[in-house]
Amino acid sequence: MKRILPRTKLSTLAGIVGAALAFSAGPALAATSTPAPANPHHEYGAIFHLDSGGDHAIKKTLNNIENLLNDPRVKGHIQVELLANSNGFDVYVKNNGFKKKLEHLKKEGVILAQCSNTLREKHIDRKHLYSFITMVPSGVGEITLRESQGWAYIHPAPPKSAGM
Repeated sequence: MKRILPRTKLSTLAGIVGAALAFSAGPALAATSTPAPANPHHEYGAIFHLDSGGDHAIKKTLNNIENLLNDPRVKGHIQVELLANSNGFDVYVKNNGFKKKLEHLKKEGVILAQCSNTLREKHIDRKHLYSFITMVPSGVGEITLRESQGWAYIHPAPPKSAGM
């Protein structure tokens, strides 16, 4: 035979469970109302993944990198890498209009990396890319290694065109 709790005990139990849930959610909700603090004794790493070409995608990704480098919470405590694979190789093609910005980022310490597999698969000669680009064997391998080192993975989506 089932034992049924009286209605008053059920409502008390429901109140206790509700209060416990509200209490446990409280700090998480409060944390979203203030910016994340940085630990001044920690070194941060972020790998930006660019796998689509075109000026809009490239500009958005390069701007995101500059925004991160200039964030006062991590400025001077962040290592950044821009990894291009698939159609993202456009960012490193000579005479694309991004040479000055890329040279500036390199001077700021950003690692500019290109997936060798992409060049081979797309039959692109290395000589068509800026000479200051670092080659990596595979893009997915580079991402895997950086993530295992605790780096953040950032994959900015290209902006939608005005006609969409």
